[in-house]
Amino acid sequence: MNGGIVSVAAITVVSYLVAQAVKATRLDGKWLPVICGVCGGIMGVFGLGVMPDFPADDVLTALAVGIVSGLAATGSHEIFKKMGVIKNDDN
Repeated sequence: MNGGIVSVAAITVVSYLVAQAVKATRLDGKWLPVICGVCGGIMGVFGLGVMPDFPADDVLTALAVGIVSGLAATGSHEIFKKMGVIKNDDN
């Protein structure tokens, strides 16, 4: 499997876990997409420096890849919630 795809998937998974941790706090759930996007953006820029197969060649592209990957965590959660796979979700 391509290392670039794996790194993007890893950003999505970590962003999802961060969102789940934030949901355990009193913070309003409306901020979860922003938190996932920011978390993904930070990991994207970090990934550019430490992952040799990261799918970006410059900081701006790495930031965009990270943000989109982070937001994918929110989107995938919503898809599973609508399908009924995730139940008893407060947010």
